[in-house]
Amino acid sequence: MAYLLPSEFVTKMVDAGESKIYMSTRDTLIRAYMAGAILALAAVFAVTIAVQTGVFLIGAVLFPVGFCMLYLMGFDLLTGVFVLAPLAWLAKRPGVTWPQILRNWGLVFVGNFAGALTVAFMMSFIFTMGYNTDGGAIATKVAGIGEARTLGYAEYGVAGWFTIFIRGMLCNWMVSLGVVGAMISTNVSGKVLAMWMPIMLFFFMGFEHSVVNMFLFPFGLIMGGDFSIMDYFLWNEIPTALGNLVGGLAFTGLTLYSTHYKTAPKRTLVGGGAPKAVPAAKVNDKA
Repeated sequence: MAYLLPSEFVTKMVDAGESKIYMSTRDTLIRAYMAGAILALAAVFAVTIAVQTGVFLIGAVLFPVGFCMLYLMGFDLLTGVFVLAPLAWLAKRPGVTWPQILRNWGLVFVGNFAGALTVAFMMSFIFTMGYNTDGGAIATKVAGIGEARTLGYAEYGVAGWFTIFIRGMLCNWMVSLGVVGAMISTNVSGKVLAMWMPIMLFFFMGFEHSVVNMFLFPFGLIMGGDFSIMDYFLWNEIPTALGNLVGGLAFTGLTLYSTHYKTAPKRTLVGGGAPKAVPAAKVNDKA
């Protein structure tokens, strides 16, 4: 498996963040739409497996297939652009400003939500035979997930809100490692393996992913979940998205950027004595 050094793949992260900012509105929306739709299919796939086998681990092991597909096709998730776009601003890439970053995030959110919602309606139609049956065990399971992960958090007030926020942080720590992992390798098998591990971890641990939830909760509402749209946004989507932003950027984006792209001056031992800092301009680190 071909492997890139950290200094090389972090430069690719910055380049990718810059490319997101310069992408046209049409292309951004199309790529985000397809990413949301594919991840939604992967979510219902994993839930179906878990319900039919009674073993949630099997669903978690197979869920990353959707993430791998959308990444290899060059589609964009909100969790990914949360991490990549700000790095291009930190690197002072021309034209990358915060209004442009927020524009990119907004378009990707809209595209992801539209794609996930499309699949939610399609799958609800399939499970209910055109809304003529109750949807069976899978529909009941997803409706229950929706209630537990909205009203279940609301029951604990502020503590519940911050619980889901932290779950969102942990989620995008893992998901963004999957994004970065795909940049480490230059062949398909290496990219898939590097993506698979952290994605499987986040799904099995029940961490909160804003785009997966764009499918699960609308689908749960359609299937008769006893919670409201406001419950979904206030007690799930908003804290999850904010947690995804903070966790992915702080734990993955900024740590890799600060130590492999914007490195500190190296040290050298002068005359066998105390270490002495060498100015960054005199070493080969990227600045």
